[in-house]
Amino acid sequence: MKHIVIIVIALLSVLPIHSQKEISTETTTYYFIRHAEKDRSDKTNRNPHLTEIGKDRAEHWSKILKHVKFDAVYSTDYNRTKETAQPTATKNSVDITLYNPRNIDGKTFMNATKGKTVLIVGHSNTTPMFVNAILGKEKYKDINDSNNGNLYTITIIDGKTSDQVLVIN
Repeated sequence: MKHIVIIVIALLSVLPIHSQKEISTETTTYYFIRHAEKDRSDKTNRNPHLTEIGKDRAEHWSKILKHVKFDAVYSTDYNRTKETAQPTATKNSVDITLYNPRNIDGKTFMNATKGKTVLIVGHSNTTPMFVNAILGKEKYKDINDSNNGNLYTITIIDGKTSDQVLVIN
């Protein structure tokens, strides 16, 4: 009888753990934004900083995304993208990881960030290009140069992908 009680207790302690593994899901979420408004006063400057309006927008992004706990924040290596990413990176106590928009490999990036929540800051052409690379199809076109408010979200749950774009002013 003592052996039966031990076996029953052992089975009861193993069953809940097994059932939890059955229902667990892995979620990866990507948030893509274009850099905020840049200083256009010097047409020869290929690496301008943000304007005051752009700095306000960067802060606004961090407030819009304040309830999202980011595991990583990525930016291209330009002043305007890093300055857009910084308030959100600071609020999440993460460093900005630089990426080269000319060498985007969606599958490699997805493998490196699997199960994480990630903010990616890019440009009017590279942001939709990166979104498309993650989606594996050409869905989104370049962003109009006057639009700094698109928020693309891709969620991958157990291999199933959903995406949306919102315009935040």
